[in-house]
This record gives sequence, C-alpha cells and structure tokens, in this order.
Amino acid sequence: MKTKPVITLAGAVPATTPQQRTVYTKEFKIAAVARLREGKQTAEALALELGIRRNQLYKWAKALEQNGPEGSFKPRGRKPASEESEVVRLRRELADAKMELAILKKFDAYLKRIKR
Repeated sequence: MKTKPVITLAGAVPATTPQQRTVYTKEFKIAAVARLREGKQTAEALALELGIRRNQLYKWAKALEQNGPEGSFKPRGRKPASEESEVVRLRRELADAKMELAILKKFDAYLKRIKR
C-alpha cells in the first residue's frame, strides 16, 4: 500500500523581511504538484494548507509537464562557472574591461583639469 507524501512548510525557506520572497525547494514543489494531481483535494484547499497561492500550484504543474522533473525549477541567476560557456564568460569579461577603461578615462580627464 502506497502512502501519500506528506508536505509540510519545512520545504520552504521563510523570508526574513517582507520584501523577500519565500523560496520553496524542488522536492516541495514536486510533492505539491503530485498531491494536486491526485485530485483528493481541490487546488484551493491544497494551496491554503500549504500556504501558497492557487495559481502557483498550476504554474508548478505546467513547468513539470513541459520540462519534466529534471528540467524544472532551476535556480535563477547566473550559472556556476563550470557550466558557463566560454563565449558568455568572455563577453562578460569584455564588458567589465570596457567599463574599467571608461572609468579610467574619466579619472584621467579629472586629473588633467586639476593640474591646470
């Protein structure tokens, strides 16, 4: 006999300030969608129980359906350096070098004005 997964808010990292979002773990999201698909509870009741919005459950379900469990819920932001392509890395380094050069040119012009 299969036991149904128990979801608690332990899968959530609480926000420390009102401006920050609560971040849910991948396992929490997958378990929540699994309970939604079981159909034993309405989406609204499940969302209330889990402390999330109903439409968030539907977004997670859609992401799982489109990308599968492996491709869904990837963290936001820049990829780790080991996964980043060389072209992206070089473009970022070039942008940094251009910015540094612009700063140095402005500083040089400032020094020339002071010496007069």
